[in-house]
Amino acid sequence: MDIRDLDRRSLGIIDKLLAGATEADLGRPTPCAGWDLAELLRHQISENHAFATAAREGSAPDWDGGTLGDDAFAAYSRSAEDALTAFDEGTAPTMTIREFGDFPAAIALRMHLVDSVAHGWDIARALGLPYEPDAEALAEALRFVENIPTDREPGGSFAPVVPTPPAASDLDRFLGLLGRDPAWVS
Repeated sequence: MDIRDLDRRSLGIIDKLLAGATEADLGRPTPCAGWDLAELLRHQISENHAFATAAREGSAPDWDGGTLGDDAFAAYSRSAEDALTAFDEGTAPTMTIREFGDFPAAIALRMHLVDSVAHGWDIARALGLPYEPDAEALAEALRFVENIPTDREPGGSFAPVVPTPPAASDLDRFLGLLGRDPAWVS
């Protein structure tokens, strides 16, 4: 299974979600505490460009410098393409990812996949749209987040786990493990 392909599929879903969004939607709340859609897109732009730089150079000096510019949706699209192009061109063997540290490229790419799947859901919820993640991408992202420690404090990189029932869907389990409430609505 090629993580780059799974990430490409996940980013393609985000593209479809954003296709009908307008500037008026940028103020909509998202499941990410304190972030509206504009801030979530700015975060994703920052992350996409930083992952691209880390893929090319092994590290990125700035993980928070993304800007929306005159067209937030075009800026997001360019950032996603930058990441995918960098991943396709080949990655540094080890990538430094924000405050998390140094990781083999295969792990770093999975981190980006988790971001893509999770923030796809965030965007769908903000826009009031259904979210159908790619099944293989979700399965891979879920396997990854099942290994993230669950004893987290509020205010960290990951929110405390939101418990889900034993019969919860894979998506709901994935979201709960990342500290998102699968029942969140704006």
